[in-house]
Amino acid sequence: MLQTLKNDELTIKINTAGAEMTNITDAKTGFEYLWQGDPAFWKRHSPVLFPIVGSLWNGEYRFKDKTYKMSQHGFARDKEFTLTHQSDNELQYTLTSDAETKKNYPFDFELRISYKLTNRKIEVSWQVINRSKEKMYFQIGAHPAFNYPHFDAQSKDRGYFKFDTLINPDYILIGEKGCADTQMHYPLILDSDGLMKISNDTFDKDALIIENNQVKQVSLLGIDKKTWLTLSFDAPLVGLWSPPLRPDCPFVCIEPWYGRCDRVDFCGDIKNRDYMNSLEADDIFMANYSIEIA
Repeated sequence: MLQTLKNDELTIKINTAGAEMTNITDAKTGFEYLWQGDPAFWKRHSPVLFPIVGSLWNGEYRFKDKTYKMSQHGFARDKEFTLTHQSDNELQYTLTSDAETKKNYPFDFELRISYKLTNRKIEVSWQVINRSKEKMYFQIGAHPAFNYPHFDAQSKDRGYFKFDTLINPDYILIGEKGCADTQMHYPLILDSDGLMKISNDTFDKDALIIENNQVKQVSLLGIDKKTWLTLSFDAPLVGLWSPPLRPDCPFVCIEPWYGRCDRVDFCGDIKNRDYMNSLEADDIFMANYSIEIA
């Protein structure tokens, strides 16, 4: 079921399926900023990744000597959330653990996701509450996909990224089985304006993963170098992604993450996975990011 928030600047829509934002539309021009989920490229819009981000080595993890299976990015994006708060400019959705989630994730939890619309800014907030009697381990992340401004399938050029740094950040790539190759780091080469050019082959080796709090803001610019939108976040990682080896793909994802996929060959306990978060019983994790349309 879809709910709508709107003002004089923007209209956004959220689906109770996955608490996923499905539209960001300019109220005056009608331009749709969010990817519309054509399955020929990628069927989603802006899924929430929980309780893991990315892939597990061999699709499984261990906790207290027991092995659990979980598919890429976890299950929250495929669950039905409950609308638990609604006002003129804010919506909140809640997912609670149940017998089905505990087959793959043995913790009792509550996940709350809020969307607040103010002028041309959307603030997305997350709360993770540990309802278990023991320490809980989790990751959470965003995966919004944005239509390229001035997209031309016949052109190699797609636009630019701008980061909140003039120092070239480094990134890692996805290796075997969808997991991170942490042995090799590569520089993101910025031009004299501090911009990274995006081409139709930029993501041929899959996602670019920027770790270690190097970046806290990413803007998407058109081929004219005018800012289109900006994501701001406190997350320690951000992924940049478009389907690999698809030069005709019309969108790009900017993904703030509190966690990432396993490193290649990792077979340890869930608590020892890279970039894991933990909560003691009844504790609350809170985080947010914003999307500002220029």
